[in-house]
Amino acid sequence: MRTTAILLILSLTACGNTGGLGRSPDSPFAPQVDRGEDSVDGLLVGHRLMAAGEHELALKAYYRAAGQQGTTVDVLSALGSANLQLGRLGQAERILRRAVEKDATFVPAWNNLGVVLMERGTYGEAERVFRTAFALDSGESDDIKANLALALAKIENPDYADVDISSFALMRRGTGDYRILSRI
Repeated sequence: MRTTAILLILSLTACGNTGGLGRSPDSPFAPQVDRGEDSVDGLLVGHRLMAAGEHELALKAYYRAAGQQGTTVDVLSALGSANLQLGRLGQAERILRRAVEKDATFVPAWNNLGVVLMERGTYGEAERVFRTAFALDSGESDDIKANLALALAKIENPDYADVDISSFALMRRGTGDYRILSRI
C-alpha cells in the first residue's frame, strides 16, 4: 500500500508543470513554432535559396511548395530548374516537359527545357524549344535570343563552344514575372 502511494505521488508530480527550463530570449535553441500561423511560401523560399546557390535546399523548398500548392506550372518549372542546377538532367527534362504540357505558354519552362537539351547535346530539339520560348516572349528577351543563337551555332558546328549550365539562371521578378538571364 505504501509503495502504491509513493508511486501515485511520483506519477502525479511528473505530470505537473514544474516550470522546467524556460526559454530565454538569448537561447541558442530555435523558438517554438506557432502552428496557427501561415507558413512562408515554399516557392519564395526556394527562389531565394537558388539565388544563394543552395540548390539542394531550394529543391526541398520546392517540394514543400508542391505539397502545399500542388504541381502548378510555377512549381514544376522551379523543380526542373533546381534539378538542372544540380546536374540531374534526366529529372530536369522530365519535370520541365510536364511544365510545358501543363502550360504551353510559360516561357521560363521552355527556356530551361532548352538549356537541359543543350546540356544533353540534342541541339536540334533545343533550337526548336528556344524558338518556341522566343516566339512566346514576342522576341523581348535578348537572353532567349542569345540562347537560340547558341543552339543554332551548335547545330552548324558542334565544336563551337561548350555549354555550361552555370551560364544560365532563372530569376523571379515581382509577383509572377520572370527574367531569364544568361552569363555567356
